[in-house]
Amino acid sequence: MTLLSMENVEFAYGKARPVLKDISFSVPRGANVGLVGESGSGKSTLLRLLLGLDSPQKGRILFDGQELKARNAGYMRRYRKRVQAVFQDPYSSLNPAHRILRIVTEPLRSLKLPGDHRQLARDAIEAVGLTPDTLERFPHEFSGGQRQRIAIARAIIARPELVLADEAVSALDLSTRVRVVDLFQDISQAMTMVFVSHDMGVVAALCDQLVVLDRGHIVEAGPTAAILRAPSHPYTQSLLASIPRMPVPAHPNPQDPR
Repeated sequence: MTLLSMENVEFAYGKARPVLKDISFSVPRGANVGLVGESGSGKSTLLRLLLGLDSPQKGRILFDGQELKARNAGYMRRYRKRVQAVFQDPYSSLNPAHRILRIVTEPLRSLKLPGDHRQLARDAIEAVGLTPDTLERFPHEFSGGQRQRIAIARAIIARPELVLADEAVSALDLSTRVRVVDLFQDISQAMTMVFVSHDMGVVAALCDQLVVLDRGHIVEAGPTAAILRAPSHPYTQSLLASIPRMPVPAHPNPQDPR
């Protein structure tokens, strides 16, 4: 069953040439879909549309069968309960003046969700492999990898159906990147994920499906393993040839191909 889809989407900033042209793809419920391309390919703009920060000038975005209504405050409040994001820089995505408890529970407060917020924060922090005492500390007390784990805890605390991850491991060193990718693998068992990245190694480790963007166009899409094994488009071939790959972490379940 499709959870998210784009249908013939086009977007331009002002009167400039379109940044995205005729974008169509779908995200099955429970799948991990990678959006890859070099800088300027349109990945960040596409993510802004999926977050409801901008609206397409042509085409439409559907979430769970309904059109995304970025200008409807009531709709967006319901949408943000079901869709959360993890951003690129773990250093700038956490407010340095706030304790981790306040940072992680921010979605619960902004969405006015009921429940014991402290216990929910404790559960989320433990789910990403950190200890409960983390909640009483400040962001500067943690490493980059730990900060990204905190950002992931903030994204999953409201139990969203979909997580949008924007270059969520690119600011980390290689060994930390492997551990955070392994964490994403674990949490993706319970939710759908769209992972925006320029790193084909990360996509190979995380994503069932792959969408390749070049200058605002989709040039190739399909199962990740098939595209990595035999890319049909020259642009995809060049990406595979030029982008350093990250070691793919072993999944704890040997029968799980991811």
